[in-house]
Amino acid sequence: MFWISKTFHRITRLKRRTLTLLVVLGPGLITMIADNDAGGISTYAVTGSKYGFNLLWVFFILVPMAYFVQEMTVRLGAVTKRGLAEAIFDGFGPTWGWFSLADLAIVNWLTLVTEYIGMTAAMSIFGIPPWITFVVVTAILMAVVLTGRYMTFERLAFLFCAFNLVYVPAALWAMKTPQAPSWGAVGRGFILPEFPSGLTQDLLFVVMANIGTTITPWQIFFQQSAVVDKGLDVHDIRYGKIDTFVGSFLTGAVAVFIIVTTGAAFYYHHPPIAIEDARQTAEALTPLLPHQEGDWARRLFAIGLFDAGFLGALCISLSTSWAVGEVFGWAHSLNQSVKEAPWFYLLYLAILLTSGAVVLIPGAPLITITMFVQVVAVTLLPAAMVFLILLLNDPNQMGAYANTHWQNTVNWTIVIFVICMSTLFAVSVLFPGILA
Repeated sequence: MFWISKTFHRITRLKRRTLTLLVVLGPGLITMIADNDAGGISTYAVTGSKYGFNLLWVFFILVPMAYFVQEMTVRLGAVTKRGLAEAIFDGFGPTWGWFSLADLAIVNWLTLVTEYIGMTAAMSIFGIPPWITFVVVTAILMAVVLTGRYMTFERLAFLFCAFNLVYVPAALWAMKTPQAPSWGAVGRGFILPEFPSGLTQDLLFVVMANIGTTITPWQIFFQQSAVVDKGLDVHDIRYGKIDTFVGSFLTGAVAVFIIVTTGAAFYYHHPPIAIEDARQTAEALTPLLPHQEGDWARRLFAIGLFDAGFLGALCISLSTSWAVGEVFGWAHSLNQSVKEAPWFYLLYLAILLTSGAVVLIPGAPLITITMFVQVVAVTLLPAAMVFLILLLNDPNQMGAYANTHWQNTVNWTIVIFVICMSTLFAVSVLFPGILA
């Protein structure tokens, strides 16, 4: 009887913990999967086409980096009940507060442009003009946030997160192309990469772009604000970390499948096929596969690209609106109506309209914008991270949830690594021959 009672107790406890996890699940998962946005999809597609599987090892670094950075936002948001923008203003004063807000606003606006680039490119594959995509998408994005409830937004975001998995069958089909290598080559890309030309400026640029699309300033601000808006507290931190870990793993896994798709189809093709963005990837896949599979791969890649841009636009625009609302003291919750938080929703709409309009400019260098935005993001990332780490080391504010020595070691190492990569890239641009 004792054994039965003990087993029943364990089952009850496991059930309770599972239900709690399902309730807490959301901010981390959505943040990390939304990180595979339109700019990210194009970056991974170009990575695979240029270097095959030889940069897959990067994700052994990027996935833990993403987790350690983002889990800090869970603790800070749950303990302080404030978004990062507000916390920076309170902790470091107006000068640094305005600097961080301007930093976020600039990067977010530029990144939103890439989301619209991806969505219009994806819909053009189905024959839909860019201006129609712009109008319809903006209207839907507004409708999603006008529901008046955070939980409704979260459920809708989960639906779009699921579409990220379309790249799995695309990779499986690409590996069936006649000139694709075996899956053993994928494994070697993780542990034995080959770079015949050595460290070049282009290789450094692509690595920087991958870092910039995996860890971005908007993610840090968005997840902390989402934790606050959802109402999580210190009792939810453990589950918030699990939420963040699962999201970090999934975003890395999807990125790997995209690189496998384009590497197998284009890099190992004879001769190699050069692509510059995700739309070209969708179009170029069609003739390489049997008719039915080629057409499906094209459509799946286009659907995935649109979904990535839509989810990214939804989260990035909210990240800016939340941050600005925190600083100016406006009502800034998805649980409030337009009447209760007019400036929050007006700013959200203005960000969408101005960034989306760039895509409609004739002759705009959209492909160049997409790649360089990722590099700009990683260049400005250290500032947001430094503020975050310093706030997590305030014992008066964080108490038992302050950073441990191990967490500080890991996070400062990440900051130094990103700064070194940014500096190395800047030097390579100023002195192009230095990497020869």
